[in-house]
Amino acid sequence: MKDIFQRIKETPGPLGQYQELADGYFMFPKLEGEINSIMKFNGKDVLTWSLNNYLGLANHPEVREADAQAAKDFGMAYPMGARMMSGDSIFHKKLEQQLADFIGKPAGYLLNYGYQGMISIIDVLTTRRDVIVYDSESHACILDGLRLSFAKRFVFQHNDMDSLRKQLNHALPVAELNGGGILVITEGVFGMAGDLGKLDKIVELKKEFPFRLLVDDAHGFGTMGKTGAGVAEHFNCSELVDLYFGTFAKSMAGIGGFVVSEKEIIDHLRFNMRSQIFAKSLPMPMVIGGLKRLELLKNNKELREKLWTIVNALQKGLKEKGFNIGKTESPVTPVYFEGGPDEGTNVVVDLRENYGIFCSIVVYPVIPKGLLMLRLIPTAVHTLADVERTIKVFSDVKEKLAQGFYNKPIPNRNLNQ
Repeated sequence: MKDIFQRIKETPGPLGQYQELADGYFMFPKLEGEINSIMKFNGKDVLTWSLNNYLGLANHPEVREADAQAAKDFGMAYPMGARMMSGDSIFHKKLEQQLADFIGKPAGYLLNYGYQGMISIIDVLTTRRDVIVYDSESHACILDGLRLSFAKRFVFQHNDMDSLRKQLNHALPVAELNGGGILVITEGVFGMAGDLGKLDKIVELKKEFPFRLLVDDAHGFGTMGKTGAGVAEHFNCSELVDLYFGTFAKSMAGIGGFVVSEKEIIDHLRFNMRSQIFAKSLPMPMVIGGLKRLELLKNNKELREKLWTIVNALQKGLKEKGFNIGKTESPVTPVYFEGGPDEGTNVVVDLRENYGIFCSIVVYPVIPKGLLMLRLIPTAVHTLADVERTIKVFSDVKEKLAQGFYNKPIPNRNLNQ
């Protein structure tokens, strides 16, 4: 027998093994100052492309005022207790209904956290008799929900409708034998590469197979569609999406999440979702602040127009300079370079320390060996000057990679000031 703590110390985990090198710089970095395109990192101003503040609501004056007034009126504790027991309010119900109306569903339910919310939705919707068919590039919250579910599961190749049809053909006899149903899960915007889930094609398969569709549209809510109601609106297929899930952590610049669907399904979630039944209700400032954020999202289309001005300028400019940005169809902007993980480390240091640009890097095994990906998140608070500066810097980085500059550590590297 081995002591649990001793095992943890000996095997820190796939990310924990890099703690000594990465903590405070590559992992758990501290961005300081007002949430904006320019913030401070290690005491220096950096142009920041790593915040999902798509519509710029984080520091919108009306949002700050609503948050502050709600905190003054209610404090951070109210309402006390879980929603089911003593933590409900007219404001919680109002936000739920407004979200449902905006997406075009009869009812909605607030969730304390987006990640935990998706895990719990999967848990409540399915039993050991059911079958889940999901996209191979689904977010970690979906994968963790699947791991905790007793349902049988089949995975289809990313956005491959032939593969989905094949897996549905596998799922159908299993569900029929067990007396269960089929749940298909995909994303609206895939947050790493920025491509869209093929919701229009998936719903067409309902003509061939009896399944329900759950869509995680964390990055699509507020950014996609004519009114910002997401990728299903973008594809004009909202009515055929059975459950729509969104978070407040991105376009709404807050914390929490929501799910909308038929009233009977939402009621089932309300009375059976353990992560909500046994958790304290969302504090009032987050709820009243959410109402203000939703109001601005719905009524100020210029915020979304500004976002897309920056998105289009950035993506068009990168492509014109010969950069590979993959198949993105959303604000998420991946930029691919040839190089290995060690070179990627040095690229990040050079960008932050010498060029004053802060963005996230992705390496193998998330993407194929031999490639690096710098992931940019444009927002409505970025400027065209920010775009021009970034494209110029990335051109320098591309040239340095070709010359082998990043095969050795960056001079004067100081990671943890």
